[in-house]
Formats: sequence, C-alpha cells, structure tokens
Amino acid sequence: MSRGATVKDVPAETFINALAAHFKETAQMEIPDYAEYIKTASFKELAPYDPDWYYIRAASIARKVYLFGGIGIGGLAKVVCDQRIWMEMSYI
Repeated sequence: MSRGATVKDVPAETFINALAAHFKETAQMEIPDYAEYIKTASFKELAPYDPDWYYIRAASIARKVYLFGGIGIGGLAKVVCDQRIWMEMSYI
C-alpha cells in the first residue's frame, strides 16, 4: 500500500505555485480592488510586478500555517515578516 504525498514531501515552490493556481482557478478568494497598489513591505517602493502575487502570497501563508500547526498571528508574523520590521513592531 503506497502512502500519499504530503506538503512536506513536495518542494515549497512547486506546492505554492500549484496552490496559487488552484486559488486563481476556483475564484474563491476575492482580491481587493486596490491590490495593484499594495506593497509587500514598508521598505519596498512598488507593488509586485506579477499580477498573481496575491494568490502566491496566500498560498505561501497557507503552507506555513499547515507546516507550523497551531501558529498564531504573532508566530506567523515572525516567519513571514522581515526581521527589521518585526523588531520595530516589538517596541510598540
């Protein structure tokens, strides 16, 4: 009896691209109208060039939540955010 593949068995880039394509095809996510103007970090000057960046970011976060089961907002921020930004946030 063969065992099915899990998220841990698949390379991250392959899984994230496949999940992002699934998100886009099923149209279950509603992308905000202002998504083309959103920067991914405060130190970035422009929004991402890839029109599907929103789906890719959502797939990446979904993968992180699966891998680190029970992760909260604070833990997810530590994993996803830039360390410089996280250090600035800790002083607030």
